[in-house]
Amino acid sequence: MNNTTLDTRTKYIRRAGLIALFGNSAIALEKIIIAIFGKSMALLGDGMDSSGDVLIALVTLVISRIISKPEDNEHPWGHRRAETVATMILSLVIFYCGAQLSVTAAGRILRRDYEVEISILTIAASIISVSGKIILALFQTYYARKSGSSIIRANAENMKGDILLSTGVLAGLVASRLSGLPILDPIAAIIVGLWILKNGIKIFLEINMELMDGNTDKSIYKKIFDAAKSVPGVVNPHKARVRKIASAYDVDLDFEVSPDMSVYEAHEISEQVEAEIRKAVPEIYDIQIHVEPLGSDSHQPKEGYGLSPNEI
Repeated sequence: MNNTTLDTRTKYIRRAGLIALFGNSAIALEKIIIAIFGKSMALLGDGMDSSGDVLIALVTLVISRIISKPEDNEHPWGHRRAETVATMILSLVIFYCGAQLSVTAAGRILRRDYEVEISILTIAASIISVSGKIILALFQTYYARKSGSSIIRANAENMKGDILLSTGVLAGLVASRLSGLPILDPIAAIIVGLWILKNGIKIFLEINMELMDGNTDKSIYKKIFDAAKSVPGVVNPHKARVRKIASAYDVDLDFEVSPDMSVYEAHEISEQVEAEIRKAVPEIYDIQIHVEPLGSDSHQPKEGYGLSPNEI
């Protein structure tokens, strides 16, 4: 990934972060203030979720500065993994907020501390929240697609869930007011808390796969093998390994060539293979290629793991 691409990606991440920061700050402040005066646990929980989005936006802006730093002796792969680490931390924060809300709401039900009528103002605040979240989700989805950022993508998915979440809160508030059953408010709060928990776990599992150098996307392997096979002289591409570094990929690949080929010719083929792979997968940061004489792979002990074409 060249510096121009990284600079453009960083610009998109910053824009998305600023939009999310100001948008979610306004929504969170509006919901929390009205929830406190209206004594609505469900709306307060929705406000807590939006406050978490404000935190995500702040971290996004900080991360955009870190990942834009060039490679150095201590960080030869650059600073992109800062985005991954930050997303992991945010997943834990989201998980904690969801657990805290669910426990607090359950406590109110057990203590029967919910005898409060839901006001029209509380319902209006919830309607504004749904509208605002729809607009923010559209912006975050757009910039996630443009930047390929894991933290923006996670935020976009989180906001899509927030739309359903806020809609559910609105439905609970309306039902509570119309039915005269205030217990529906803390019940809705528990549902909100469980939803937040689910999002935290989902983001954690996805980012944990990346931190463990895992990759569940088998389509990228097919692109790599097809690109390698398109180069004349390449035989049996195998032992491919792909790990993700934020939005970029680090690739290892072995293939065989004729044992009569000179070192120079083998090197030229390797250069062609790398060029073809980068065409097929533009997000690649680095490629390590190991060239073997034809037939040698079947006689060598298998050291290390890697996929072959018949394994995808």
